[in-house]
Amino acid sequence: MKEYYEARAPEYDATTYELARRVPAMADDLAALERFVSELAPARVLDVACGTGWLTRFLRGRVVVLDASESMLRLARQRLSDALFIHGAAPLLPFLEDSFARVFTSHFYNHLEDGDARRAFVREVFRVADEMVVVEQPWRDGLHSEGREERPLRDGSVHEVYKRYLTARALADELGGEVVLETATFIAVRSTRPGRSA
Repeated sequence: MKEYYEARAPEYDATTYELARRVPAMADDLAALERFVSELAPARVLDVACGTGWLTRFLRGRVVVLDASESMLRLARQRLSDALFIHGAAPLLPFLEDSFARVFTSHFYNHLEDGDARRAFVREVFRVADEMVVVEQPWRDGLHSEGREERPLRDGSVHEVYKRYLTARALADELGGEVVLETATFIAVRSTRPGRSA
């Protein structure tokens, strides 16, 4: 997985967000996602698996970004002027308890391959923050619910990547949260630390 994202970094935006901008229905969904992220209350935020920083730039407040790919972080540094950059991998988060008000993550949670890893990640999130916002692609007709996908890159390499697809409601139920964005292309769920009010 790390090798895949390291190799994919130079083409990531072109094959995700820039691609979405060229398809009218997806462009509307992307605009809705960007608006949603920009309207989150300013806070001390940790963006886990920030990638190229496409969505990170819409986060307001003091932002710390974490990614396992040096190539992704290099691209994110070009886009983000005020963030603090950390090279590291989840699910374990290299921060003290209550270091953040919010953990934000996009297109990462559903790549965690087993329930233990997902539960460990959620525990870590709520160790370091009161709130979690998870952005993902939703399940739709024609998609498998989970499994390995072959993903070719422009350099001719082919990588096998694990991915799950859930409906917004199923993701919210799994995370004990609420659906805060639901489009055909993107979903977002907000959860708060157990014992804290939303």
